[in-house]
Amino acid sequence: MAKKKTSAEKRHRKSEERRLRNKSVKSSVKTSVKKFVALAQKKDPQSEAALKEMIKKLDTAARKGIITKNAAGRKKSRMQKYYNSLKLAQ
Repeated sequence: MAKKKTSAEKRHRKSEERRLRNKSVKSSVKTSVKKFVALAQKKDPQSEAALKEMIKKLDTAARKGIITKNAAGRKKSRMQKYYNSLKLAQ
C-alpha cells in the first residue's frame, strides 16, 4: 500500500474487510442456488427446503446491500418459476 495518510490507510483496510465479507456472502448465495438447482433437477423432496434457504440468503444479502433488491427479487422469481415448472411436470 503506497498511501501515506493514516486516514487513507484505515479507509483501505476497512474497504478490504468489507470486500472479503461481501465476497463470503455472495459465495454463500451462489452455493445455495447451485444446491437448490441440483436438488430440483433430481426432483428431490428437499428441494423446497433448499429453495426457502436460498430465498432467505438472497433477502439477507439484499438487506445488507451486498446485492441490489431488484437482483435478489429477480433471482428469487426465476428460481420459484423453475421450481414450479418442475413441480407441474411431475
